[in-house]
Amino acid sequence: MFEAITKSLEAVFDRLRGRGRLTRENIQEGLREVRTALLEADVNYKVVKDLINRVTEKAVGEEVLQSVAPGQQIVKIIYDELVRLMGPVGQPMTFQEGNPTVIMLVGLHGCGKTTTSAKLAKLALSKGRKPLLVAADIQRPAAIEQLKVLGKQLGIPVYSENGGQPPLLCQRAFDYAIKNGQNVVILDTAGRLHIDEELMAELREIKERTKPYSVLFVCDAMTGQDAVNSAKEFNSQLEFDGAILTKMDGDTRGGAALSIKAVTGKPIKYVGVGEKLDMLEEFYPDRMASRILGMGDVVTLVEKAQAAVKEEDAKAFARKIKEESLTLEDFLDQLQKIKKMGPLQELLSMIPGMGTKMEGLEVEEAQMKKIEAMIQSMTKEERANPDLIDGSHRQRIARGSATTPHDINQLLKQFRFMKKMLKTAFGGATSLSRMGLPKGLPAGMFKGKRK
Repeated sequence: MFEAITKSLEAVFDRLRGRGRLTRENIQEGLREVRTALLEADVNYKVVKDLINRVTEKAVGEEVLQSVAPGQQIVKIIYDELVRLMGPVGQPMTFQEGNPTVIMLVGLHGCGKTTTSAKLAKLALSKGRKPLLVAADIQRPAAIEQLKVLGKQLGIPVYSENGGQPPLLCQRAFDYAIKNGQNVVILDTAGRLHIDEELMAELREIKERTKPYSVLFVCDAMTGQDAVNSAKEFNSQLEFDGAILTKMDGDTRGGAALSIKAVTGKPIKYVGVGEKLDMLEEFYPDRMASRILGMGDVVTLVEKAQAAVKEEDAKAFARKIKEESLTLEDFLDQLQKIKKMGPLQELLSMIPGMGTKMEGLEVEEAQMKKIEAMIQSMTKEERANPDLIDGSHRQRIARGSATTPHDINQLLKQFRFMKKMLKTAFGGATSLSRMGLPKGLPAGMFKGKRK
């Protein structure tokens, strides 16, 4: 996420930090490079102009010029301005009392509304609500079937009709929700262009009939300024309450995230960071600014770990490291917990300083599955005591996991090395190991070399 813009900005900041003393001239030279980096990241031109003017106004002051570390001070000023630009924090998912809470999703074709509808429903479910998904996209028949499949995966009912008018369909879905005790109604409307007046009028009628508690504009972050321009037009015709940026995990530039709030005046509520239905995150401007500037996002990383790792499990894992009683069963358990947190490459990018250092180093998710298969092909006794695994055992495990005896040897070698490393490092363990996550990961999980 944001690799391109982060790399450009880090190069600028490195040059500024290398100055013995900053002057008005080299500050302005550095900010010209920041402006170029932002424009190349497809950030709205007016947004860039306003941001640079504000940063310049603060950065050329005496307070900065006389500071001990002026280069760091400029980074802090830009960080503050990015937070202001993308903020404030959008209000998290809330619900109205009495009638069902209606959440209406709108946006262009192909922006990810149907999947996002299911993600929001899962989020509502996690908050103790009873959501109802409404297939209001009759323009694309596959959308109805897709929503039904997603609803079945989540155990959430889906309201649909054959044909009909979407405004009436949504109104009947609302009545259905009242009768059946569903207290959150999520409307998955059809994608449309803002220039299509007939379809925009249809959205306005749906809004009038269902009185949604929240209208959210869903946009593909990877389309950059196209997403921002569409958001501006949709807001002028429909007036939505906030935006959801999808496909953020594939957005290396960041133009939409940095522009949409400034252009529309409406906050970003959520960001989609993967295809899985639990990969919808609340948007925090300070965390996003930290990622953009290459400072990681430890808070989100810790939250993901806390959701995946129970405190008592983390303590038990730490105790086993101290007692040198860690087994392959424990290791398998840790791998499965990490998988619940999301893609490994995304997790590593949240560690401060790791973002651009991941360039050229591809995390091999398939290797994690391979390791799981090897361990799951072992007996309980072999997992507890790897020393029992001799030549014939390796042959059997390799056949059961579709690997080779050499792969088994590599796994055992890496596991022994990891046990030793964890024992050595435990006294100064990082927060990751304290959360119950292994500090050392098998070398086979990575392919490629750092450039």
